[in-house]
Amino acid sequence: MREVFQQELREVQDRLVHMSTLVAESIDNATRAFNESEVSLAETVIAADPHIDEAARSLDDLAIHILARQAPVARDLRIVVSALRISASLERMGDLAEHIAQLARYRFPEKVVPASLRPTFAELGQLDVAIARKLTELLTSEDVRLAEEIRNDDDRIDELHLSVFDAVLGETWKGAAVDTVDSTLASRYHERFADHAVSIAKTVQYLATGELVPSSI
Repeated sequence: MREVFQQELREVQDRLVHMSTLVAESIDNATRAFNESEVSLAETVIAADPHIDEAARSLDDLAIHILARQAPVARDLRIVVSALRISASLERMGDLAEHIAQLARYRFPEKVVPASLRPTFAELGQLDVAIARKLTELLTSEDVRLAEEIRNDDDRIDELHLSVFDAVLGETWKGAAVDTVDSTLASRYHERFADHAVSIAKTVQYLATGELVPSSI
C-alpha cells in the first residue's frame, strides 16, 4: 500500500508539471497574440483553455481520492492539500491567459493598446512567460532559488502595472475610452497571472523548506 501511495504522490507532481507546461504555452501564445495582433494564436489559446480546466479537475479528483483512501498525515498531507491549491492557481492562470487572448481577438486586426504603451506590454508579456517557465521548472525540481527569481520578476511586473495606470490617468493621455478600458484590463490580467505564480512558488518553497511565506493572493 505504501508503494502505491508514493506512486500516487508522484502522479500528483507529474500532473502539476503537465498543467504548468500547458499554462506556460498558453501565456506565451497569448502575449504574442496580444502584442503582434495574431488572431490565430489567440484562437489557439482560447481553444486550449478547456484542456487546462480538465487537467485541473482530473488532478483534483486524484488528490481527493488520495485523501479519502490513503488518509495521509504530516508532510504527505501537506503535499496533497497544497496540490489542490496549486491546481486552482494554475487553472486561474490559464483563464487569465485566455482573457489576454480574447482581447487580441476582439481588437483584431488592430492592436489592443496604443503605440505609447506597447513597449510596456511587450515587457509584461516577456516577464509573464519567463515566470511561467520558471514555475514549471520549480514544480519539477523544487529548487527554491527559482521561487526568489519569480518574486523578483513579479516586483518588476507590479512596477509596470502601476506605470500603465499612471499613463491612462495622466493629463497627456489621448486614448479613447476603449483604449483606457483595454489597457487597464490587460495590465491587470498580466499582473494577476504573476501573482498566482508567486503564490504557487511560496507554497512549493514551504513544502521544500518548512518556511511559511505569507501569500500575496
